[in-house]
Amino acid sequence: MPALTSAERMRRWQGPAILSFGFRPFFLFGALWAGVAMLLWIPALSGALDLPSRLDPVSWHAHAFLFGYLGAVVAGFLLTAVPNWTGRLPVTGGALAALFALWAAGRFGILFSGLVPFGTVVALDLAFPLVLGALILREIAAGKNWHNLPVLGLLATFALADLLFLLEAARGGVPADGAGMRLGLAAVLMMIAMIGGRIIPSFTRNWLAKTQDPARPAPPMQRFDKAVLLSTLPALALWVVRSDAPLTALALIAIGVLHLLRLARWKGPHTRSEPLLAVLHVAYLFLPLGAFAVAAAILAPAVIQPTAALHLWTAGAAGGMTLAVMTRASLGHTGRPLTASRMTSAIYLAILLATLLRVAAGIVPLMLLTHLSGGFWCLAFLGFAASYGPMLCTPRRARAERA
Repeated sequence: MPALTSAERMRRWQGPAILSFGFRPFFLFGALWAGVAMLLWIPALSGALDLPSRLDPVSWHAHAFLFGYLGAVVAGFLLTAVPNWTGRLPVTGGALAALFALWAAGRFGILFSGLVPFGTVVALDLAFPLVLGALILREIAAGKNWHNLPVLGLLATFALADLLFLLEAARGGVPADGAGMRLGLAAVLMMIAMIGGRIIPSFTRNWLAKTQDPARPAPPMQRFDKAVLLSTLPALALWVVRSDAPLTALALIAIGVLHLLRLARWKGPHTRSEPLLAVLHVAYLFLPLGAFAVAAAILAPAVIQPTAALHLWTAGAAGGMTLAVMTRASLGHTGRPLTASRMTSAIYLAILLATLLRVAAGIVPLMLLTHLSGGFWCLAFLGFAASYGPMLCTPRRARAERA
């Protein structure tokens, strides 16, 4: 009897729709967590709420986004992409539910880490990326899809960063300012550079051809793209270990210029009439802008606070790119047309405003700006959950435009 294809297996799935593909639970609950965590952090920051966490409020906030939310989105993306890469069946049903339960246990463990032994918390939190990595390795090996091993390497780096973050917390430090946080963010930025460099020019070319626009982006992963990626690795590594060195600032400025040139080759201005595509280009723009801002914070910290500069990377690049990918993948894989609704455009606008207001708060230190930024952040992620939740919880439509 011939093996079932991924599409056939999805059509035969009789269980809850949310467990029929990895992007469904992780995109939905990842977005919910991003919004709820912000609703908890704003009063915690002002002293109106005491979190039952061993982490200080700023470090808890950093961990909730970096290893909580982004961990969920990375899982949702990889569990959806790997079957396409390898030709193997997707993870569904009980196995997917168990993996999701590991992620949820890590979130509760960190939130209530002040009430339970911290060693238990560390084991709970690290179980998810380790099991996810083992699963992805199994699929890549079984499908002999070795050219995607670098993505697995970045996932392993991400797990190591989580461990370093938690070890610093166990020693009584402030892990939001530590190497673990920087290593985790560096791994995410490399994922954006690597995966974004594949999908953005490909999606752009397809859309320009469909709309009969003669412009064409440079094909993905050309020699120049590989040189940019290879240059980005040592620059980010230098930032991880020497985050305040002038040499680090110069390296970040250099890769910022390279990523701007890379982005310019993808013909982003030609996509402005389709927000679903244009947002990918805008989100990628925050990668070089963040490099420039972090460099400026190193060289002139009186002008812009380092934490504010980092939000061009965390909220702008990571937050914006993940929302862009989640909206597009959710539409495509549930059978909806690949075009942005007004609500989707509002989600994109909200994450942009959240980013700009948070950076402004680092230049003009007004708590109001931080609160406004948090409000727009909640609108973006809870808006995604409200708008896309129903389609993520219901079966795929019969006809679909391919994502």
